[in-house]
Amino acid sequence: MSAEKVLLNAKTLRANQTEAEQRLWHHLRAHRFMALKFKRQKPMGRYIVDFVCVERQLIIEIDGGQHAEQAEYDRHRDAWLRSQGYLEQIRSAIALSPGPSPTGGRGE
Repeated sequence: MSAEKVLLNAKTLRANQTEAEQRLWHHLRAHRFMALKFKRQKPMGRYIVDFVCVERQLIIEIDGGQHAEQAEYDRHRDAWLRSQGYLEQIRSAIALSPGPSPTGGRGE
């Protein structure tokens, strides 16, 4: 797919966000989340990712029912993004963050 076609597809996706994407974008846009800059429907290579923070190499994909028909595409996209160092950042961030309190109680 040509770079021009990918860019046109990204613009179309930005104009037609799902409700879940709109809600998340409200929290991510304008440096609202941890003062980080996120972009939406961003071309990455020949793929388009839902949300990306380039500074932290963090990608957020919201896969809904429309993705059931494109499972093969998603596998290829994920492999390419992983090869570029992106998807592993999410795994690392989760691994380094503290888990819930072992007591599980309120204010204990």
